[in-house]
Amino acid sequence: MKLRRRSEPLVMGFQIAPMVDVLLVLLCFFILTWNFARKESELSVKVPTAENAHEPTLDVNQTVLNLKEDGTMVMNTKPITFEELATRMEDLARINPDYAIILRGDENVPYKYVARVLGVCNGAGIWNVALPVNTPKP
Repeated sequence: MKLRRRSEPLVMGFQIAPMVDVLLVLLCFFILTWNFARKESELSVKVPTAENAHEPTLDVNQTVLNLKEDGTMVMNTKPITFEELATRMEDLARINPDYAIILRGDENVPYKYVARVLGVCNGAGIWNVALPVNTPKP
């Protein structure tokens, strides 16, 4: 009687190509999210707290403007003067009249600086200005 010979089981090696694909996608994801998170807030600005605060969602058509205690402003991780702010706001308003500015003012910033920034935004035609706050710690 002739018996069939069993073949050796095929041993699969480690598939490196799919692993590289997954790692590249993860790398791109983390680089993009880190870059957006870095632009969104200045660590030296401590915003005030409020009872009914909620976390704002960041959209495409909005820019975060950080206002420090001494009146200096930081936009996209770069210091900016009031004159530069006025020209940028006019450019943004020309591109999109509904453009949003998130004004993160330090809790100790004098109101005169906040009023000046709001005046610059209003003069440029930007009406959508948000003032974020933190929730109180329990």
